[in-house]
Amino acid sequence: MAKHSAALTSLCNCLRGLPPADVEWTSVIGLANETLTTPALIDFVDQFASVLPDDVCAYIRQVYHRNVLRNDRLAVQLEEAVIAMNGQGVTPILLKGAATLATAPDERRGIRLMSDLDIMVMPDEAERAVAALGAIGYQIHERSLPESQRWYVELNRSRDVGTIDLQRAAPGPGYFNRDPGQTLNHCVPTRLGPGSAYVPTPTYRALILIIHDQFQDFGYWLGDLDLRHLLELRDLSSPLGGIDWNELISHLSGELMKNAVETQLFALAELLGVEIPRSLRSRLIPRLQFMRQLMQARYPATRVPFLAMTVLDLRNYRREAAIGRTKTSARPRGLWSVPRASTLQLLLRATTAVRTGKV
Repeated sequence: MAKHSAALTSLCNCLRGLPPADVEWTSVIGLANETLTTPALIDFVDQFASVLPDDVCAYIRQVYHRNVLRNDRLAVQLEEAVIAMNGQGVTPILLKGAATLATAPDERRGIRLMSDLDIMVMPDEAERAVAALGAIGYQIHERSLPESQRWYVELNRSRDVGTIDLQRAAPGPGYFNRDPGQTLNHCVPTRLGPGSAYVPTPTYRALILIIHDQFQDFGYWLGDLDLRHLLELRDLSSPLGGIDWNELISHLSGELMKNAVETQLFALAELLGVEIPRSLRSRLIPRLQFMRQLMQARYPATRVPFLAMTVLDLRNYRREAAIGRTKTSARPRGLWSVPRASTLQLLLRATTAVRTGKV
């Protein structure tokens, strides 16, 4: 990523639709490919084609049109899966990319590049959902261990372009999602052909996406940026979608969650120019986290030293996780201790690994 780090500002300007100026296209396209945002540059190409290099326009249009074909196949696959689960009395909740496929206008279907279909079902529906998908040819590629705190099953078929990631809870630490019915309370019904499913409201989709990036994908601890998901948040915040900022705030329980969500929103405002309420982009720790993200993107060698910043919020994580387990506001002991060796090893491996789509 180091050779493309200087292209971050140029790529974000392109994604914002700003006029091209002094763009080093090899680096920008390279970074767009690494962050899985190349199809999203189609709007920029359509707007400025007359002043862009022909090979840049041709490449982006080819990637975009290929992604349209791929996402069309994913949409067909999703509809078939929903109908199969409906046949077993299961009405699934579509998360992340699956929700985008179900709600985006056909002409915008190729903007987002996605690799799987995230689908959530209630705990008492999980085995019926697996059986329904097995009946139409899906095989279990991977599933959580019996003792795992988080249940999931990854299913695939050889003829499909993506896998199905079946879950019983929205992404994030368990103490954020103790009640699966909470997600259902923030959903609206939708139709996929003759099938029926639920899709979270734009505000709750934004919350799920942020929690996924910041915690399930370790982005908050590692200082990662996910431009592809920032673009989705931008689309959700548009007048056609609409994030209710007051409602979003109402879901933020505890300092750790506030810091993580506000870090993502600060990046959204600074990199993509989205109007975010000042109250959600003015606190110190989110600002420091965003500065860390920029520094790491431009100078990847700083990633390991900056791991020390995780200690700033590790005590919040431990306190809130313990409160969630005990359902008490009492402050448990031992929250100021340093991270366990296994935790440090996990974070160190992740921060030095090549992570698809991350800056």
